[in-house]
Amino acid sequence: MDPVWSGRLLLTGADRRSYLQGLLTNDIEALAPGTGCYAAMLTAQGRMLADMRVFELGDAVLLTLPKTITPAIRDHLERFVFAEDVQVADISESRPAIGVYGPQAADVLARAGLRGSVPAEPYASTRVTIAGADAWLVRSDEVGVAGFDVFVDRGALDAVRDALQRAGALPVTDQDVETARIEAGRPRFGADMDGDTIPLEAGLEDAAISRTKGCYVGQEVIIRVIDRGHGRVARRLVGLAFDPDAVVPAAGAQIASGNRDIGRITSAVWSPALSRPIALGYVHRDFVEPGTPVDVGGTRAIVSALPFWQRSQA
Repeated sequence: MDPVWSGRLLLTGADRRSYLQGLLTNDIEALAPGTGCYAAMLTAQGRMLADMRVFELGDAVLLTLPKTITPAIRDHLERFVFAEDVQVADISESRPAIGVYGPQAADVLARAGLRGSVPAEPYASTRVTIAGADAWLVRSDEVGVAGFDVFVDRGALDAVRDALQRAGALPVTDQDVETARIEAGRPRFGADMDGDTIPLEAGLEDAAISRTKGCYVGQEVIIRVIDRGHGRVARRLVGLAFDPDAVVPAAGAQIASGNRDIGRITSAVWSPALSRPIALGYVHRDFVEPGTPVDVGGTRAIVSALPFWQRSQA
């Protein structure tokens, strides 16, 4: 399953893309059927309400986002529909997804009897059949590993999962996904981002923000920081690498330099790939340079460039 993006909203109606254009940071109107993007939804003060993946399916737009905030985002979207031809439906329960990730992902899908094309570009989507069920297949690497998400009706979920496992897919735990995510340096809303986060602080400017589209909620703050402030924000999300024998720090642990409090840990795991604890956290902008030594609860750490680890592509 996909614990990172387990909330789903489906927008239908002729105005779905133009409606989202004014609410999201990326260029939604530019999406053609079968394409998608990563985007954020902001307050007027430029703080994050959510991040999400956006897929134009041809007759609807699918948004995938953290499940805990999906009802609030659905209500937010519905609140701003006036005369537009837009309908918003929460399909989190009725349309679950199975993630198939890793260098053999496409081969596993083929052995499971997939009928239809396999999308090659990030955020691309196609309609396919697998295990006798109609599905949406989307290309994704948001957990730090390249692969695919297969969206099916809930009644077909078990049959599709069984077909994938017979084809060689191995189940993973939520902790496996979390480890891969942190190794890839991908911030997660609810852990590394929240309602106080400006996207630039989390390093989302290249992935989530269009510099060429028209106005959207929160744009004034973003443009002011980028153009007038030259992208400088008070804090930045960085990677932190620890010695192999160090204890994995807790979320919220203080990051210090000498006697100065410079930030907090947001996510941390033991990395099997690197054989050491690693973490994501925000530090003051004067301490973001890779190689900078810092202190976390009396334990030495080094600011690291992200990603920590780059896996093979599917």
